[in-house]
Amino acid sequence: MVAQRLERMVRRVRQWRSGSTAGLVGSPLQVAPDLPRSDLEGLQAAIDDCLTAKGGELAARTQAAAIGATFLNLNEEGRRNFFRLLADEYDHDDAEVDGAIQAVLNSRDSDDRLRAERRLAQTLRPKRERLLRRFVGLDEGLPFLVDLREELLVHRRTDAAMAAVDNDLRSLLETWFDVALLRLVRLTWDGSPAALLEKLIEYEAVHAIKSWDDLRGRLGPGRRCYAFLHPLMPGEPLIFVEVALTEGLASGLGPLLDHDADPAPNSRANTAIFYSISNCHRGLAGVSLGDFLIKKVVRELASELPNVTQFATLSPMPRFRSWLIQALQDRDLLLPSEAKAISPDDPKLAQGLLKELISSPTLPPQMSLDPLQPILSRLAARYLVTERRGDSVTEVRDLRALDPVANFHLSNGARVERLNWWANPSQTGWERGLTMMVNYRYLPAEIESNHDGYVDAGTVSTSEEIRTLLAL
Repeated sequence: MVAQRLERMVRRVRQWRSGSTAGLVGSPLQVAPDLPRSDLEGLQAAIDDCLTAKGGELAARTQAAAIGATFLNLNEEGRRNFFRLLADEYDHDDAEVDGAIQAVLNSRDSDDRLRAERRLAQTLRPKRERLLRRFVGLDEGLPFLVDLREELLVHRRTDAAMAAVDNDLRSLLETWFDVALLRLVRLTWDGSPAALLEKLIEYEAVHAIKSWDDLRGRLGPGRRCYAFLHPLMPGEPLIFVEVALTEGLASGLGPLLDHDADPAPNSRANTAIFYSISNCHRGLAGVSLGDFLIKKVVRELASELPNVTQFATLSPMPRFRSWLIQALQDRDLLLPSEAKAISPDDPKLAQGLLKELISSPTLPPQMSLDPLQPILSRLAARYLVTERRGDSVTEVRDLRALDPVANFHLSNGARVERLNWWANPSQTGWERGLTMMVNYRYLPAEIESNHDGYVDAGTVSTSEEIRTLLAL
């Protein structure tokens, strides 16, 4: 992804320098790559001219192209200084806000108050927002903003001052990537452009696509792939989901990725398994795409294949093993019967023995793990349903599931349906979830209520099988 982002950046510099951006020649400003303090004054003057549209709208857009090209020529330190400039000098003006608030308080009648409130709303908008909006009008301006935010997120981790800039940029991207503007497409081997299909290989984040033959199998009989596209980024999938049509819930990853096996005919398939969903651009983190994608694909499949009545995932538990290793060290997790089963002679040693086994860097033989299936399944159910990112009962954000994949699907309205032992007996499967994977099920009639219960109160919808495990 990083290499592709850099390639796109270089292409934009060439476009903005050559004047291919709607006739605009955006020559970079003469600044050092690390944007030292001595060069900030010149950049700030250019930004001010752009914001005030000095010389007219065309001049402002030309200036925006020059500022964008300048940013693309900066090194890591220079880009951090660029973002810091936006944070420090291009927020709203506190004095103007105070004056606008006072005008609201002093308003004489409803009309006067309405005018004052509009002025207040306008003064609360940070100045940098106008610059970001001007970028959108450039050729490839929208993907430039996406890449700009990806770069910003790197610096935000170590500089809290970047948070306000990030909030402004994310808000703008949420508007431009509203689901009403997106197009859902089914990608096929014969009908989709090769360049677009190549992006699937590049962006697949869950189960790597190993070759073109592998990709062809994932688009073949019994399989579907759907993506969201934006009209200003037609060659770039924003997010895509891979689907297998099966008879009943899938219990293992192998059959889904084995393209030599005969798939269930569409006439017999009654289940759609979402086995991989990949966000393609880190710059769109926090912009809601995945929930809308899954819900739209559910409706699409239900309309096309009336016999498909069950919609579920086969998902990894990416942090289960690391959580369990730490929890076995810090807490008493085992039931007395489980401790005795693991260490009959001295149950007090059981947790240490279990921790030592699951800490193995390589996947142990199945025969050594199978006796632990009931124990690990119960602990996995606890991990998915009861372990949270925080322990506050007053902030819903703290009630999110600790597992990021669980949080994604639960916030989308799914329920925790079933745990599958030995579902991914690979090194990756061992390092993530001790070979286990989970089915999250989307029941169309319950999606909205499940979403509301989880988001508002942290309530996790579960099947009877999962509730039985939790009751042990």
